[in-house]
Amino acid sequence: MTFRSDPRAFLLSLGRAAIAAALPDRMADHLPDPPAGRTVVVGAGKAAASMAAAFEKLWPAPLEGTVVTRYGHAVPCSRITVLEASHPVPDAAGLAATRAILARLDGLTADDLVVALISGGGSALLALPGGDLTLDDLKAVNAALLASGADITAMNCVRKHVSAIAGGRLAAAAHPARLVTIAISDVPGDDPAVIASGPTVPDPTTREEALAIVARYRMELPEAVMAHVATPACESVKPDHAAFVRGADVRLIARPVESLRAAARIAEAAGLPTLILGDTIEGEARDVAQVHAALARSVLDHGLPFAPPLLILSGGETTVTLPKDRAIGRGGRNSEFALAFAAAVQPLPPAMRNRIHAVALDTDGIDGIEANAGALVTPDILAAAEAQGLSPRAFLDRHDGFGFFAAVDGLVVTGPSHTNVNDFRAVLVQ
Repeated sequence: MTFRSDPRAFLLSLGRAAIAAALPDRMADHLPDPPAGRTVVVGAGKAAASMAAAFEKLWPAPLEGTVVTRYGHAVPCSRITVLEASHPVPDAAGLAATRAILARLDGLTADDLVVALISGGGSALLALPGGDLTLDDLKAVNAALLASGADITAMNCVRKHVSAIAGGRLAAAAHPARLVTIAISDVPGDDPAVIASGPTVPDPTTREEALAIVARYRMELPEAVMAHVATPACESVKPDHAAFVRGADVRLIARPVESLRAAARIAEAAGLPTLILGDTIEGEARDVAQVHAALARSVLDHGLPFAPPLLILSGGETTVTLPKDRAIGRGGRNSEFALAFAAAVQPLPPAMRNRIHAVALDTDGIDGIEANAGALVTPDILAAAEAQGLSPRAFLDRHDGFGFFAAVDGLVVTGPSHTNVNDFRAVLVQ
């Protein structure tokens, strides 16, 4: 299989390489020294269970702990309790799991060690509302955030100010024990304060910023939420808290850029020049797709920025702003990217269109709430759509990427990957 003989299989192999580069088996180089007292492991995220399993195998001393991951993402552990809950919408299981995690931190001393295993998805899984807010309030906040089009940094600023565990509060609960965070980054810039809404690090954002974000994106939140965020009691934990006297010890074991580099190595070994646009690309998924499609066309039209063949790679986290006034279809942001990419290349002359192939997938294996990781765009998929009278543009108008690609055998289904470094996109220009 080569990029010339089987482009579809080649692109999928790049996705597998990107995921493999982010698996938690590289944790060995990031372990802390064992403490004089207890070792307590806590954690949350789509990779929390696989990280817990890896930690168990490597840790040379007794340990105990509890982590929470998304339904279907659990892996067996012998000493760490693995709980499952809903993502991206919080549920009662997430509320119970969060309370169980905080219970693990009761009675710790300065001789003890807390290891927090944090990965993307932790914001929804750590479902403990702040103040007098309820789980329904958290659900309403999450629904508004997911439909708003806000980027991940803005979303997590709001989440921190309605939570009783995000924004450094888990670190405060662990004090006076030593706290070490082992994390897999799923955010542009790899900022630990943004990963899973930063439960173990100080939060630089303020409630005033959270309120400004709500206003900017015209979110309609329950009155109780607005009242809570308007009071100083909602403020997150700042760097001057006793838990951070010695700073925050955060060890990143996987980052999005490393996954892009792993895919690039495969391409370059196959003799395929590669352009990495970066791992911090944000914005509306359809707009990002338009730029990628325009770049592919420039390669074919003008040999710019490089002559074909060329592989274009990018990562980051796009957004999808959903309408409030009409029904929508199914799909996540990677399916939306692929659908917008298909709409952009379909009108091209066949001789040009047939030289462009693309894949977009979420490295956790789940695109939004659907069973697919993402979708492919290939000449045969576009031909199948035309044969069935399916218009990518019409499906894009109702945000139905899943429906479109399910009809033309374009879905990428991997199942849970047990890691998460966010979006992976590859465009092959033959």
